[in-house]
Amino acid sequence: MSAPEHPVLTRVAILSEARSWIGTPYLHRASLKGHGADCLGLVRGVWRALVGPEPEPLPAYAPDWAEAGRRETLADTARRCLAAVPVDAAQPGDVLLFRFRAHLPAKHAAILSDGMRMIHAYDGASVCETALSPWWRRRLAFAFAFPGVEQAPAPAPISRT
Repeated sequence: MSAPEHPVLTRVAILSEARSWIGTPYLHRASLKGHGADCLGLVRGVWRALVGPEPEPLPAYAPDWAEAGRRETLADTARRCLAAVPVDAAQPGDVLLFRFRAHLPAKHAAILSDGMRMIHAYDGASVCETALSPWWRRRLAFAFAFPGVEQAPAPAPISRT
């Protein structure tokens, strides 16, 4: 069986769609623009808008799932559905995954909007575009490109400090 075909995406389209979610209230496990989304819900919504139906059913997850399971569930799913890229080569439109503690699995997702900003949702806030501050850069664990995304010239690396 061959790999599924995906439309050619542009990074501009990914960022436009992600930015259209800004202001959507945070709601755990939700993915409905304007009504509610968590960090994964934002990525799922961008996928649905630009790629098509979600490739896998959403598993149940509690806010403490990474601490409880200690498995790289989010990164493993991303590896199946997205294209892994080196963290220091991430480009605008790529999905970033973060670890809140070095010994725990990655459990937060964002979409890189430029080398110093990201679009994400987190508890207590709506979907927003914020600085990829040193605090976030130190916790950056993985980067992935949407399937079929155009390859742009290599950007300046993301500094981890």
